[in-house]
Amino acid sequence: MAALAYNLGKREINHYFSVRSAKVLALVAVLLLAACHFASRRYRGSDSCEYLLSSGRFLGEKVWQPHSCMMHKYKISEAKSCLIDKHIAFIGDSRIRQLFYSFVKIINPQFKEEGNKHENIPFEDKIASVKVDFLWHPEVNGSMKQCIKVWTEDSVAKPHIIVAGAATWSIKIHNGSSEALAQYKMNVTSIAPLLEKLAKTSDVYWVLQDADPVYEDLLSENRKMITNEKIDAYNEAAVSVLNSSARNSKSNVKMFSVSKLIAQETIMESVDGLHLPESSRETSAMILMNVYCNKILKPIDGSCCQPLPPLTLMQKLAACFFTLSIIGYLIFYIIHRNAHRKSKPCTDLEGGEEKKNIINIPVSPLEILLQSFCKLGLIMAYFYMCDRANLFMKENKFYTHSSFFIPIIYILVLGVFYNENTKETKVLNREQTDEWKGWMQLVILIYHISGASTFLPVYMHIRVLVAAYLFQTGYGHFSYFWIKGDFGIYRVCQVLFRLNFLVVVLCIVMDRPYQFYYFVPLVTVWFMVIYVTLALWPQIIQKKANGNCFWHFGLLLKLAFLLFCICFLAYSQGAFEKIFSLWPLSKCFELRGNVYEWWFRWRLDRYVVFHGMLFAFIYLALQKRQVLSEGKGEPLFSNRVSNFLLFFSVVSFLTYSIWASSCKNKAKCNDLHPSVSVVQILAFILIRNIPGYARSVYSSFFAWFGKISLELFICQYHIWLAADTRGILVLIPGNPMVNIIVSTFIFVCVAHEISQITNNLAQIIIPKDNSSLLKRLACIAAFFCGLLILSSIQEKSRQ
Repeated sequence: MAALAYNLGKREINHYFSVRSAKVLALVAVLLLAACHFASRRYRGSDSCEYLLSSGRFLGEKVWQPHSCMMHKYKISEAKSCLIDKHIAFIGDSRIRQLFYSFVKIINPQFKEEGNKHENIPFEDKIASVKVDFLWHPEVNGSMKQCIKVWTEDSVAKPHIIVAGAATWSIKIHNGSSEALAQYKMNVTSIAPLLEKLAKTSDVYWVLQDADPVYEDLLSENRKMITNEKIDAYNEAAVSVLNSSARNSKSNVKMFSVSKLIAQETIMESVDGLHLPESSRETSAMILMNVYCNKILKPIDGSCCQPLPPLTLMQKLAACFFTLSIIGYLIFYIIHRNAHRKSKPCTDLEGGEEKKNIINIPVSPLEILLQSFCKLGLIMAYFYMCDRANLFMKENKFYTHSSFFIPIIYILVLGVFYNENTKETKVLNREQTDEWKGWMQLVILIYHISGASTFLPVYMHIRVLVAAYLFQTGYGHFSYFWIKGDFGIYRVCQVLFRLNFLVVVLCIVMDRPYQFYYFVPLVTVWFMVIYVTLALWPQIIQKKANGNCFWHFGLLLKLAFLLFCICFLAYSQGAFEKIFSLWPLSKCFELRGNVYEWWFRWRLDRYVVFHGMLFAFIYLALQKRQVLSEGKGEPLFSNRVSNFLLFFSVVSFLTYSIWASSCKNKAKCNDLHPSVSVVQILAFILIRNIPGYARSVYSSFFAWFGKISLELFICQYHIWLAADTRGILVLIPGNPMVNIIVSTFIFVCVAHEISQITNNLAQIIIPKDNSSLLKRLACIAAFFCGLLILSSIQEKSRQ
């Protein structure tokens, strides 16, 4: 009964919910969400600086999440670069002094909070020419007004950034009287025109009182009059005056009200019930740094307060190309398809009725080409909207164990639910390798969106999964060349096109270097290494080696030479960088102006492709000599050998996991990873294939994802994650669970569609006929030459 219910359940799901209907639903969802977000931006405004200064929440204890965008964490060098030759003035009471100290510590972490608290405090970094002053003016009175007035009259002494605020001192010394509040409002009114005048040429921020709620249990007796009610009244007075100080226009003085939200979460950690703990002050100071510096340094991480990046020349040309493709396909569809559908009616002589001729219209390559580019253009528009146009929101990642392990359990249950018998029972058959790629890709996606890279044991296991992909690259391509002996250019072009098509398009549309999508360059280079190793003279294939065992020895020599080259490049960074710094290779493998990142990525898994090739050679040799039993339900070896290898594999698998989980130093573990990752990979292969029953079934759920694993890995950068993987795309704000479900659904549909587009274009652009293929290759070479020229023009224009 359980088996019957299981099969009926799967049949019902597959009947009512096909891939085509899912994609239609995803398209409708995208259109509705885009319209809603566009309307929201028009209604609420699109200035993310206002959101950064006024709204947000804590993710966990210390990660502050502004509304709709992300916050950049400034390093010392970045802060100095932004504030070079700048003068910043903090004027106000003790909490402004706290903000001053935290701000200065971003520039100089060694700066100490010492000296008389009730006096001016100067700071200067002579190397960066940064000057930051705190001016002690605890009340909004004539003294503060005079200080501000001097700045309006002296353009030389006028600071570039002014951070002001005061109120609690007035509440304290006047015992919270209503007369003091009225006087405070009058004083703010008198300095408001001066602040507005300064705000025309400087950045002026008025900091609202953040000790709301105050922590009354910790307040000293002489501060008991500082209540939440009084603080709210003073804040309302300041807001009402400053927001209306510029008649018929928006006030130029920015209200720094977010500190109040920060205080609500952290005031209980306060030492005296009034002043914020250091971690909260640091958050406020970092917000202030973001508000001013983001528009100057323009960090590429989805952070707030940034204008839309201007379209590059290549992006404009790509937009024109896709627009013309869409127009061309619509014209083609209207003229040709509709003409054939309106077939002339003919008379049925027997029944006396008219029927339409049924004509099977063959789809022309031109139509497939235009249709593919039309779909791709619409998909690329969605990519751009998600990660460049600031239409949708972005959030920071925040790791918790539950955010990583609970989704892992979900997909494991689904994977077990959808299981079927394999068509063949060979080791690493096609269904099994698709399954392997699928569950690995899903785990990697969960790893990325949960921010689990901060947890070292998870990081080390994910490194094994990446290595396993490369192991399959070595195994799969070696097996193909060894068995088929097909070293023709068609096979090479097909593989290179399928690997690189989407990445090349994204490099143009999203304005990113090729090395940014590091995994595709990695797999591409290793494929070429495998091809060159086996294609160079003497070409040794299985058919030739079966006639003479000498050829096996020759192949092993080739593999030994490959291993020597790998070791040489791994330990000779200079030689590696010289090779990949040559033009035009440098245009593909540079990131941030050098190839170090490429060397690091390549070196991290340098041996695993070789291990995959060697495993394929040994496996195919054993298979040819009929050492293995690969029948349905049969153990791979004899019972004794199978049991021993299975026990040894389980122990090895667990031993590696224990070692990876006990890692304390990421750098040291990364150094050992290339040599030991193969242990867990081989252990998994043996555990998965030695028992005959395990080799006879596979998860169709995981296998489905495995067939589009490459597209899933690449697409996640922009339409599932955000800010080039640094954050999370938010399509539905306020409900993280629903947002993840909806964005994941759209993301998977897009990846599947791109996979189909790539397959269709590969059949058209890469023909089997050699003469036609060479002509296409000449066109592709001319296209890439054009890209290099346009890229050089763009770099010069940016400089």
